[in-house]
Amino acid sequence: MQAVSKEEIAKEIEACERVSEARAKIKKEISKKIIGQEAVVDSFLATLLASGHALLVGVPGLAKTTLIQTLAGCLDLKFSRIQFTPDLMPSDIIGTEVLEEDRATGKRLFKFVPGPVFANIVLADEINRTPPKTQAALLEAMQELKVTVAGTTYQLERPFHVFATQNPIEQEGTYPLPEAQIDRFMLSVGIDYPSFEDEVKIAKFTSSESLETVQKVLSPSDIVSLQALVLRVPASDHVARLSVTLVRRTRPSEPDAPKIVKDYVAYGAGTRAAQHLMLLAKANALLSGHFVVTPEDVRAMAVPCLAHRILMNFHAEADSVTPRMVLEQLIKQLF
Repeated sequence: MQAVSKEEIAKEIEACERVSEARAKIKKEISKKIIGQEAVVDSFLATLLASGHALLVGVPGLAKTTLIQTLAGCLDLKFSRIQFTPDLMPSDIIGTEVLEEDRATGKRLFKFVPGPVFANIVLADEINRTPPKTQAALLEAMQELKVTVAGTTYQLERPFHVFATQNPIEQEGTYPLPEAQIDRFMLSVGIDYPSFEDEVKIAKFTSSESLETVQKVLSPSDIVSLQALVLRVPASDHVARLSVTLVRRTRPSEPDAPKIVKDYVAYGAGTRAAQHLMLLAKANALLSGHFVVTPEDVRAMAVPCLAHRILMNFHAEADSVTPRMVLEQLIKQLF
């Protein structure tokens, strides 16, 4: 392993302090449009720094779309919004080729017209309202940062993030996300009803004129450099083993899996979950102001990173046991 100089360590610590400052500025700007939901904002920022994608689940009217739009407004990034509907086609997302005629030569040529996926932040609004064929159009973009149309591959510009919203209570006309699609979301966050006091502030704020505008905090180059910084955050062997142990114990086939997992879990989290958990823990460490991953960083990101990857069996549904309940018990045993 290459030795790290004191000057390099000092630069990394200074960069860590800048991340903490940027976090405070972003949350201040978001508070101009969104009241409360600080934990959700922190989760989104961790996903952004970890180069991942996030799924926001909540009932209608809780400002899911506004939250993502406001976050994009704090960043000097190209933003696009896709309203997922039952008749949405893959070409409506990734783009299509159109036949154009060259006026000078009279020749007809196909020209690729990019779709809304060609942005830095893509808001996939109500993603579960479109059929699996269209949902799958995002798979290559989310995993490979590229799309292929008519045999030609087009690279997506970095940074690239998909922030999707999903309504958990509307069943008619919806299509559950396939497991392969869900697993590509680094993090899933449930958004709950606000507290009474916050709801009073929201009612007053949204029923009066607001002149405040959201200011840009980070540029695309800033975000790319911070994402590279996340990869350089050191994590001990103990933290890595702790993360992998937590993921493996969600699998009922593992010998060390506790009774609640063997009784109620059909399938546990895969290897990608361990990778994502480590990246999120590193991002959380930076956002918290320390340049080393601690077990507490792993614990903080465990539920949002793993809950949506755990498939429960019919016994769990009968006994009202949720993935969060399983993870909370695992966390108590390990931390």
